[in-house]
Amino acid sequence: MAPRDGEFQSKKFALPVDAENKSIDFPLFSVAKPHMRAFHLCWIQFFACFLSTFAAPPLLPIIRDNLNLTANDIGNAGIASVSGAIFARVAMGAACDIVGPRLASATLTLLTAPAVYLSAVADSATGFFLMRFFTGFALATFVSTQYWMSSMFAPRVVGQANGQAAGWGNLGGGVAQLVMPLVYSVILKIGATPFAAWRIAFFIPALFQMSSAFAVMLFGQDLPDGNFHQLQKSGDMYKDSASKVLYHGVTNYRSWITALGYGFCFGVELAVNNIIAYYFYDRFNLNLYISGMVAASFGMVNLFSRPIGGGLSDFMAKKFGMRGRIWSWWIVQALSGVLCICLGLIDTLGASIAVMIIFSVFVQAAEGLTFGVVPFVSRRSLGVVSGMTGAGGNVGAVITQVLFFRGSQYTTEKGIQYMGIMIIACSFGITSIYFPQWGGMFWGPKADFTEEDYYLREWDSKEQEQGLHHVSMKFAEGSRNERCNKGKSVPEAEMTETRV
Repeated sequence: MAPRDGEFQSKKFALPVDAENKSIDFPLFSVAKPHMRAFHLCWIQFFACFLSTFAAPPLLPIIRDNLNLTANDIGNAGIASVSGAIFARVAMGAACDIVGPRLASATLTLLTAPAVYLSAVADSATGFFLMRFFTGFALATFVSTQYWMSSMFAPRVVGQANGQAAGWGNLGGGVAQLVMPLVYSVILKIGATPFAAWRIAFFIPALFQMSSAFAVMLFGQDLPDGNFHQLQKSGDMYKDSASKVLYHGVTNYRSWITALGYGFCFGVELAVNNIIAYYFYDRFNLNLYISGMVAASFGMVNLFSRPIGGGLSDFMAKKFGMRGRIWSWWIVQALSGVLCICLGLIDTLGASIAVMIIFSVFVQAAEGLTFGVVPFVSRRSLGVVSGMTGAGGNVGAVITQVLFFRGSQYTTEKGIQYMGIMIIACSFGITSIYFPQWGGMFWGPKADFTEEDYYLREWDSKEQEQGLHHVSMKFAEGSRNERCNKGKSVPEAEMTETRV
């Protein structure tokens, strides 16, 4: 049987691959190495880090009484849990570009695990603040997750791969809301006191987080062809300049727009994870277990919502190219803002739960749509762009929590309404994204401007003479399916397309 368009025959891989040996298929339940093994390792690790970071919110009513926390203390700790990862995510992006996602992510996961263990000895508001701050650094593994998937899967399925890995990882936030009250209850039944039980409960996510890091180190692989260190040592891979990688990521304005957009989809999800359990506990007088179950449903939607966003991005690209990716991202994100406002306005339990779930579908789908665009912003600085975008998510969480959920300036329901307005306002930044080779929401591509022209700009003439740009040129060839009208602005001779 002849290979499909874009498929390269290779005995080295179980899945069909493109010119960069990236898989052009995404068989979700396969464990074929290295592509699908990397997928399962990275989402499990990110899931573990998410579980640890949001292990505290579902137990807040108990922790609050034990440590005598005020509303300001709880708000500050919530901010701490997402602020630590801001710079960690930028650093993680650069680390992925230099040493690879496997080593970078496993190292951070192991370094932050002690903070989860030490949660058990927090005895004051300051201790609780520091525990959440240092645990939150683990959220930077999101960047390595997205980098890893973009390195393993071809452009035509990268949105789905990124969305699925991040979505299942984000699921850890919902599972925490459900599992931590259950673990707490079991420990109580064994004979612990309430104030001891919540402390012991933190050993469960800490052990899981450590185990996931060891699994990544032992069984993971950075790229289809091997690990960064091996490839650089053999001369098969160029060890790039950290300063140039950082420069091309930071000076590309699209990096800042994706960061802004992600700040008000993923940032909103982080903020909601921090407040939703005690919002239902206080506003609707639910008990700890029921409020945890309700809050869990918000995060559990990640099982399918973020993957839907990534899949929608790939689908729209097949129909309308990059312009389809951008349009669908803006529409979904703006609608999530409308639903957020509705959630804050509704004052009945059943309707609030229903709107919360629909809102979670849209806000998490917007996250998947964001990372349907991110891999195309820069080939050379993929890690930095992913890191900046991921950090934008944490910045958005900090901003929303400082403005709306810290102290008693606003009621929680009023803060949710204002957060919805901010989502809508910031979504308009998406409309400014323009790729000269593909166009934007309102403008078409430049005449005779190719994918090669765009990605070649990241390499100077000396680097081109040395042939260091060849990897970017392979990516440029593979990304031609992002054209709305295939090959319209490119001479016929250049249209020998490798669909990836």
